[in-house]
Amino acid sequence: MKKGTKQRLRRGTLYALLLAIVFAIALLADWPRIQRAFFNPEIAVEMFPEVFTIAAKNTLLYTFFSFAFGLVLALVLALMKRSTIRPYRWIATTYIELFRGLPALVTIILIAFGLPIALGVSIPGGTLGKGAIGLGIVAAAYMAETIRAGIEAVPRGQMEAARSLGMSRATAMAFIVLPQAFRVIIPPLTNELVLLIKDTSLFFVLGTTVVTKELTKFGRDLMNTTFNGTPLIVIALVYLIITLPMTRLVAQLEKRAARAR
Repeated sequence: MKKGTKQRLRRGTLYALLLAIVFAIALLADWPRIQRAFFNPEIAVEMFPEVFTIAAKNTLLYTFFSFAFGLVLALVLALMKRSTIRPYRWIATTYIELFRGLPALVTIILIAFGLPIALGVSIPGGTLGKGAIGLGIVAAAYMAETIRAGIEAVPRGQMEAARSLGMSRATAMAFIVLPQAFRVIIPPLTNELVLLIKDTSLFFVLGTTVVTKELTKFGRDLMNTTFNGTPLIVIALVYLIITLPMTRLVAQLEKRAARAR
């Protein structure tokens, strides 16, 4: 038997197996029960408009402040890691390895409860402040490496040319190197933003009120009161409405960057 014939036969067998599995599931599943348990329209309707006006709004708000705080801290860490001063590099490397190794949930609990209990430090901003700082600290460890890689991707001649025009190293970095670096790292930074949107679900440990719930906490509370899985299906769809356009944007940015290279 020819090699091409074998490949077609193997592919046809796999397709047939897949169709058989799908047919068996469709035939054996208790669809009325599944519909009542996960796709109850009455429960879904009761979630609106709060699922958008409260839960989705809070999720985006928490994401924005976590990302903003993390990006600023990440930029400082990236510059420290590239510093000619050795202790700065040690501090930045230790921070990055530490917070990339710790679960985000542990960091959030440490900021929200550990510091106030151990040191009497009061974190301003309530749930928003505690969560944004905790999650931003973790995000900074990842974004710092992304920014550092972006800086190193800029040709060294750009810095040398700027210095030859009389610019200081700091001015050249701020106005010549960093703008070019950020053009390179926009796709991975957007990916980090998508991850932060999902990681705001960890804010449930901070305790929330009716008006401070994010999407996951909002759906979980409704599931506990209705004893039904529909709220989780609804919030999953809302997450997809938020994240899918962003992931498509990342794909387009990556294609544009590849064409530019």
